[in-house]
Amino acid sequence: MISSMLKWVDSKPYTRNLVPDDSTYWEVQRKIGGIEFRYWNPDKSKLSAFLMKGGKIFPFDLGSNILYLGAASGTTVGHISDICTDGRIFAVEVAKNPFRKLLNLAEKRPNIVPILEDANQPDIYSRLVGQVDILYQDIAQRNQTDIFIKNAFMLKPGGTGYLMVKSRCIDVSAAPTKIFNECRLELEGAGFKVLEMIRLEPHEKDHMAIVVEK
Repeated sequence: MISSMLKWVDSKPYTRNLVPDDSTYWEVQRKIGGIEFRYWNPDKSKLSAFLMKGGKIFPFDLGSNILYLGAASGTTVGHISDICTDGRIFAVEVAKNPFRKLLNLAEKRPNIVPILEDANQPDIYSRLVGQVDILYQDIAQRNQTDIFIKNAFMLKPGGTGYLMVKSRCIDVSAAPTKIFNECRLELEGAGFKVLEMIRLEPHEKDHMAIVVEK
């Protein structure tokens, strides 16, 4: 299902701006039917790249609650905030510099809950998060699949997970296809059903979006 807060114009995705006249990364803004939308740049957001490459699974809706691991400064978080206006985005980031920008974003968008923690230690923030509809991860660490699995106890049964796999961060010498297949097997071994696997070139080199169901 594609949210009503997401529109396609000239084959490009736009999200309805939750904070009119405000931009988060100098993105293009335009009025559609008198309402302000922000261009969701697929070169700056892997979730947008997933949609541009034909991704079909998109359960983000008005009331969705999301655990976002690796939120950085909040580029993608901001667009999810546009879509899930009545939900909550629990945005976990460990690096202090991008977290400062994430805090600034959250001051304007009350549906973003910034969390300065290491995603390797989900027990620290799990009581704050509770159960979520969607688990989304974009982390550049060697054990990125393991981190996703560690956090999955917060994902509701039947919930959707997005793992943005960065193959070169796992093993720079291995073929990306081999890494992607290994990640798939690891996820299936942990009890996930793989729904989609989509390469993100030309937007992100050697990256793949793996969408799973718990």
